[in-house]
Amino acid sequence: MEKMIVGEGLVFEYHQHNDAGEVEHIHRAIDGLDLEVRKGQFIAILGHNGSGKSTLAKHINALLVPTEGWMRVKGMDTREEGNVWKIRQHAGMVFQNPDNQIIATIVEEDVAFGPENLGVEPEEIRRRVDQSLDAVEMGEYATHSPNKLSGGQKQRVAIAGVLAMRPSCIIFDEPTAMLDPSGRKEVLDTALQLNRNEGITVILITHYMDEAIHADRVIVMDQGKIAFQGTPKEVFSRTEEMKAIGLDVPQVTEIAGRLKREGYDFPVDLLTIEEMVGAICRLK
Repeated sequence: MEKMIVGEGLVFEYHQHNDAGEVEHIHRAIDGLDLEVRKGQFIAILGHNGSGKSTLAKHINALLVPTEGWMRVKGMDTREEGNVWKIRQHAGMVFQNPDNQIIATIVEEDVAFGPENLGVEPEEIRRRVDQSLDAVEMGEYATHSPNKLSGGQKQRVAIAGVLAMRPSCIIFDEPTAMLDPSGRKEVLDTALQLNRNEGITVILITHYMDEAIHADRVIVMDQGKIAFQGTPKEVFSRTEEMKAIGLDVPQVTEIAGRLKREGYDFPVDLLTIEEMVGAICRLK
């Protein structure tokens, strides 16, 4: 499977300056990190606030350039200025606040903004707008004002705007953090559909464990490093290690672990209610 994103020895430092312009403090947000994402994967990245996960996301989109080491997207080095525009076409980004991503007064105009800036022909822009809105199930809202949409709908419009640029990878940087449960489900379902049906590589940065269980691989970050990674079952069965770095596990996994500690012959890598019901039935 083709390598979509590769990073090696990645380091990034934020410099805090005093009033005289001198460096007063250096914060190392990413500290010697290696990363590999293959085409078509769904990757979830977890970590407490300040762990470096959003800083990592911005390196994939070339919004930040490594202090040390390197990051390549489809073989293009993010440190080379001439690659930046192409990288951002291949690796689109959806941010936390949908209101900060929508700039037009009509939904279809907002989705068209990206392709227009790429110099795409008008007829092709029209096709892309229609296809992108249909892909996120927002076609019927094409002529609506974004101000009248729910938070989840606005995020889907933002995703459509990224899709219209024909990316091969979309990075979701905590896209559901400001949404209610209904909006969260809309956005997660859209991300899953784009990955499973369209083959788009998805990198989801999230605080919600129930979103991460759908990933092919989960990466757990702590202090700018990858603490550990693996399948959702492998990662979430390490309950004590997750808690030690300030993270939870899915409620189902937590309950399974407690039952195991109480002496029941119970698997500790359960992720869903369906798996929990099946395990209980087998105890009979």
